[in-house]
Order: sequence, then structure tokens, then C-alpha cells
Amino acid sequence: MRRGSERRGPAEGGPVEGGALRTAGAPISWGVCEVPGWGRQLDRSRVLTEMAELGLNATELGPAGFLPPSPSRCRSLLGQYGLRAVGGFVPVVLHDPHHDPLPEVRATMRAFRDGDVDVVVLAAATGRDGYDAKPVLDARGWKTLLGNLERILRNAREFGRAVTLHPHVGTMVESAEEVERVLDGSAVPLCLDTGHLLIGGTDPGDLARRAAGRVAHVHLKDVDAGLAERVRAGGLTYTQAVREGIYRPLGQGDVDVAGIVAVLRAAGYPGWYVLEQDVILGSRDADPARNVRESLAYLEGL
Repeated sequence: MRRGSERRGPAEGGPVEGGALRTAGAPISWGVCEVPGWGRQLDRSRVLTEMAELGLNATELGPAGFLPPSPSRCRSLLGQYGLRAVGGFVPVVLHDPHHDPLPEVRATMRAFRDGDVDVVVLAAATGRDGYDAKPVLDARGWKTLLGNLERILRNAREFGRAVTLHPHVGTMVESAEEVERVLDGSAVPLCLDTGHLLIGGTDPGDLARRAAGRVAHVHLKDVDAGLAERVRAGGLTYTQAVREGIYRPLGQGDVDVAGIVAVLRAAGYPGWYVLEQDVILGSRDADPARNVRESLAYLEGL
């Protein structure tokens, strides 16, 4: 982890080879979130217009209801803004022995296939609203979770979609120990979210170096490590930390974004880099596009 001018640049961290990164946006960078009471929710016309104005040509879907539920209508709407959908965040309960997530996930994979969306980004949801608390998972719960991941992977072949698991604060796979348990106990590819990993206690750069072959999707975030430590210590809830600005434009926090990108590109990672700086919007004059603009400028510098 490095901050500001102390961060290792491409010259120190090794060459970043190849062409431009495959960069996509995400509605959460505009404060659009599935959590009730998260903050002011911008309408999709503003969000998609600003994505296009920033030069983005791809995005994740955002929460249910943000875009049309019909795959064909969704694809058509995004096309009006010069955008395509490359992935979608799908929180699903995977650990409950009395709940079968497969019908829900199969329906999602079918919709993604019909809408030409590349990646199903699963999160091991707790079954509760929000990401401020989670139950402790027992041995039976872990067996169920890992077994469901394998079932989902087998079914994904039918739909031709990539399926990844997103370690995420406030889900059943958050901490470094939980991430390792998934790596050791399943074959599921990962969505490498540089921010959620750091907040949960995993060094995202170390994970990228050790398990680059398991990375099938990337969410690029930069994080204030001091606020992250307060979340881990229980001094702040996750929602409070987002409100206080735990996520920073790329290059302005404590994640070695340049080093992680260099590692992944050297390993031949061919996928998308989704820009995500989660925000909670309050005032009507908020300008969430500014952070995305700064992050894009940082990436262009790589």
C-alpha cells in the first residue's frame, strides 16, 4: 500500500505492456446502489450521459431497477449512449442449507446471455439489507457455500457466461481468511476488487501476484487505509466510512493501483477494469463524475 506521491509508478513497478486497458464504468460511482436509504439516487439518463461524456464505452449494470429488466431493452438503451454492459453485481445467499440459489442464478445467467453481458459478479450475501453487519459462518454453512459455487460454475457452461465471486465487505466472504478459504475450497474465479479486499484485510497486490490466474474481472478502487482500519476495528460501519470518503479517485489513496495493473497485465489478464469509487450522494450539486474523470486520467497515465 502506498499513498500519493510515494506510490510506486510504472517505471518502478515494471512495464505495463500492451494497449489501452479495457475500462468500464459503474453506476455505484454515481451513488446508485441497491442498499435501502443509501443516499440520493440519480436517474439513469444523467448517469449514462455522463459516462458517455467521459469517453466510457462500457459499464456494469447497477442494481435491479436501474436499467430495464428486459435484456433486449437494456442493450438497446445502453447502445443509445454508446455503451455496452460488461458485468453485473449479483448478491445471492449461498450459505443457507435451506435455500437453493441455483434457480435465481440460472435466471440471471440466462438474462446476461440474452443481453450480451459478459460477467456474473456474485457476492455471498448475508440475506440482510446493507453491508454493516454479518453473521459468523459455521462449518455447515461453509460446506454449503462452497458447494453452491461449484454447482453454479457447472451450470455457467450452459449459458457461456463467466462467473466470478466478489469478496465484499459485509458479505460472507470478506476477510483474508474467508478469501483464502474460497481459493482453497473451490475453483471459482475472482472479481478482484482492490478496495473491498483492502478493507477486509487482504492485500490486493499480494493476492494479484499469488493468484493472477484466478482473476477474471477487476474492480479498481483506491482507499483511505486509515478509514479502512477503523472499519476493521469496528470504529466505523461500512456505510459511515463510505460517507466519510473511504474511496478515493485512483492514485489518491493507499492502494498500489499501478503495481496491481502491471502484475495483471504481465500475467496476461485480458478482462475488464471497472472503475468503482462508491459514493453516497447528499446535496443536489454533487458532481460524482469528477472522481471518475480523475481516475480515468490516472489510468491514462499508466
